[in-house]
Amino acid sequence: MFTGIIEEVGRLVGLEQQAAGARIRIACSRILEDAALGCSVAVNGVCLTAVELSSTHFVADLAPETLRRTNLGDLEGGDAVNLERALKAGARMDGHIVQGHVDATGELLSLEELGAGNWWLRIRVPAEVERYLVYKGSVAVDGISLTVAAIEGDILSIAIVPHTYRNTALAARRPGGRLNLECDVLAKYVEKLLSRMDRREALSLQKLEEMGY
Repeated sequence: MFTGIIEEVGRLVGLEQQAAGARIRIACSRILEDAALGCSVAVNGVCLTAVELSSTHFVADLAPETLRRTNLGDLEGGDAVNLERALKAGARMDGHIVQGHVDATGELLSLEELGAGNWWLRIRVPAEVERYLVYKGSVAVDGISLTVAAIEGDILSIAIVPHTYRNTALAARRPGGRLNLECDVLAKYVEKLLSRMDRREALSLQKLEEMGY
């Protein structure tokens, strides 16, 4: 589990296509301080398993599903990526619950400067994601825990504060590019619970009599 608080911006130094899936190599430093083989690292919000480690980089395997559903397969050498280590038990929860399971990608429409280091991010989101987004709710964008500022049809808008702009890979993104989206898992549970309630048989006097009341 992650929180969406980016710890480091790493760099892609290799993306090797394989018969099924691919292998990715990320240059970084802070993430490696207490890393061990098999540890989980969120790369642009995608939970990956470190299969090789060195003093300068780590390597992870990408399943075909990961390449299809996320933007990791779009990366090129030198591209910046957001990195976060798995949350330790008892640690402070500064963002929101992020599983590292990307739901879909959205299209970056614009990232406009508002002044004083603030920015306005607009993303076109697919229908399967839009229904989970609510005003002032949480969403992970490329692994960054962000707050929904506006929803207009299929357009998601988010205010980016100076710290987030300076300390994540958002500044390197360009219009037309894909951004990984993970919706708040709580919204998914609520939807499932409500759908089950809708399918329940309506309570009537006849039903109460059959139940012995």
